[in-house]
Amino acid sequence: MLTIALIFGGRSAEHEVSLDSARCLAAALDPERYRVVPVGITRDGRWLVPDDFASAVRDGLEAAPGQPVALLPDPSRPGLLIGTGERVIPIDVAFPVLHGPYGEDGTIQGLFELAGLPYVGAGVAASAVGMDKELMKAVFAHAGLPQVDYLVSRDRGDDIDGLVSEIEADFDYPLFVKPVNLGSSVGIGKAHDSDELSAMLGVAFGFDRKVIVEAFADGREIECGVIGNEQPEVSVAAEILPDNEFYDYEAKYTEGRMAFVAPAALGEAEAAEVRRVAAAAYRAIDCAGYARCDFFVEKASGRVLVNEINTLPGLTEMSAFPKVWEASGLAYPALADRLVALALRRHAARRALRTSRR
Repeated sequence: MLTIALIFGGRSAEHEVSLDSARCLAAALDPERYRVVPVGITRDGRWLVPDDFASAVRDGLEAAPGQPVALLPDPSRPGLLIGTGERVIPIDVAFPVLHGPYGEDGTIQGLFELAGLPYVGAGVAASAVGMDKELMKAVFAHAGLPQVDYLVSRDRGDDIDGLVSEIEADFDYPLFVKPVNLGSSVGIGKAHDSDELSAMLGVAFGFDRKVIVEAFADGREIECGVIGNEQPEVSVAAEILPDNEFYDYEAKYTEGRMAFVAPAALGEAEAAEVRRVAAAAYRAIDCAGYARCDFFVEKASGRVLVNEINTLPGLTEMSAFPKVWEASGLAYPALADRLVALALRRHAARRALRTSRR
C-alpha cells in the first residue's frame, strides 16, 4: 500500500477550490491501494494534518484543529515531520491539489525535488511557465501555436488611465483582463468600454503585479485533458456553455450556471486539430503528469486558438478535467491511479540521472 500526502489549501485566492478538489480526490483514491495523509496549508502558509479531514475541507483549515507538520529535507527518507520533529510519517508520493500561486507555480514542486519526494503533476519549470500567462504565451508563440493577440502590463496599478489609453490605441472592445498568475477565473473580467476596462484593471492589479489584456475571440469555449510524461494522451474535447457572458468563477463553481457537453459537437477536422494543439502545448512547456488545455474554436472560420494550459486543474465534481476523462472512458478512480503511476515513473527516471562526473 502506498502512502500519499494529499496536499491542499494554500496561500492563494483559489484556496476554496483546492479544499473541494481535495475532498473529491480523497473519495476517488482506492483505500485498498492507498493510505491518504491529508496535509492542509493554511492561508498564512502553515502546514498541518487536520484531526478531522471532512470538517477541514467543509469548514476551512483555519477552524480545523490539527498537528503541525513539515516536509523532511532528507531525500534518503522522504516524509513528514510531526510536531517538533520527534516523529516522522514516511511518504511514498505527494499529490498536490494546490491551485494558483505557491502551489501551481513551481514553488512547492521545487520543495518536493529538494526533499527527494515523488509528486503528481508537472515539474518546476513547466509549472512556472504554465502559471505565468505571459511566459506561457511566449512559449506557445515560439512553438508556432495560434492564439489571440495580447498585451502584458507590469506594475501599472497607479497609472490605469494611461494604460487604458495605450490599450485602446491597439485593441478594439470587448477585451478580457486577467491577472497573469492566477486561475479559476479569479480577478478576470470582460470589458466593453473604457470605464469597465479601468475598473477591471484595478481588480486584476489587486491580485498580481502583472496583468494581461487579451483580444476577444468570437469562438466556442473548448477544453480537453492531457495525461502522460514522454507520450501525452489527449481526452475527448468538451464544450463549455456558461450561463454568464463568459466562463467566470461563478459559472465554474456554481451548480446550474453552465452546461458541459462532452464530447463537443465538433467536426472531425476541428476535433483532430484540438487534440494536436493540446499535445503540442503540453510538449511546448515540457509538461508531465497531467494538464487541462483550453481553446477557442472560431465560429466563422473553425480555426483553433489555444487559450491556456493549466498544470494543476481543478478536481471537483464540476471540474472539466475529470469529466472529459470520464467521457473518454477513464473513471475518476482509475484516472487517479494513472496520475500516481506517472509520478512514480517520472521520479524513477530522474533518480537514474547522474549527479557526478564519475
